[in-house]
Amino acid sequence: MGKVIAVANQKGGVGKTTTAVNIASSLAAMEHRTLLIDFDPQANGTSGVGVDPRTVSASTYEVLIGTSSLAETILETDMTFLSLAPSHINLVGAEIEMVDVPDRERILLNHLVDVRDRFDFIIIDCPPSLGLLTLNSLTACNSVLIPVQAEYFALEGLGQLLNTIKLIRQHLNPGLEIEGVLITMFDRRLRLANQVAGEVRRFFGEKVFDTIVQRNVRLSEAPSFGRPVLLYDATSVGARNYLALTREILMANRSFLEQLSSGGSGGPSELHEAESEEELIGHADRKSA
Repeated sequence: MGKVIAVANQKGGVGKTTTAVNIASSLAAMEHRTLLIDFDPQANGTSGVGVDPRTVSASTYEVLIGTSSLAETILETDMTFLSLAPSHINLVGAEIEMVDVPDRERILLNHLVDVRDRFDFIIIDCPPSLGLLTLNSLTACNSVLIPVQAEYFALEGLGQLLNTIKLIRQHLNPGLEIEGVLITMFDRRLRLANQVAGEVRRFFGEKVFDTIVQRNVRLSEAPSFGRPVLLYDATSVGARNYLALTREILMANRSFLEQLSSGGSGGPSELHEAESEEELIGHADRKSA
């Protein structure tokens, strides 16, 4: 049964979708069966892996309103081990349509039951809010990864997110954990960025990933070409940052992967340590050529 990680922060512009897309693609590059669930009405995660949201026949919107199962929405992408449950702009009205739906906080959780055995990891891209969509994601996931940008007001609103996580643990998802806090948009030349990174580490302690995602032009350009940065420019700083982050996540989940592999699935469920970063980059370069 795959591990479900939600990427969440109600503050917009922190690199949330970039992180979800590039963690999912890096896991796939390491041959872990991965599903990216786009739960953001902006559908940037969907277009970020090369799927036009306007062309999908079933999306996470249809899952929430009950006209499609999650399994029926899943599409394959250009990466062999990466699948996508796409979003659509219609998702923006889902919260209003779900007002009278019983047990509406557990809709995604109930749909995941049918697909979790097909994947090693499921990454959910949450919207920049703490509404019903994010509530569904946090109820359905094992852990939440929180991107925090290395800019002024970085910690603004995080208290509210942490309080929401606490309430969800109490009432909906007792096993919910914080996978980690990721510092994004970091520019080491700026004193402010270093001060913010220090503040984040003081606030969250060991929960902060060692990897820091630096500001990188290629990382910013990749979505406009409908590609994860690993397929757009595998040698870029952004690609190397997300590969390093993914390795951190895999090391932290070593026991989970060992259990998954001993459960008989074998193959892609195992922790791939043999391939170096250069080998992965080489594979990605050949794929994008």
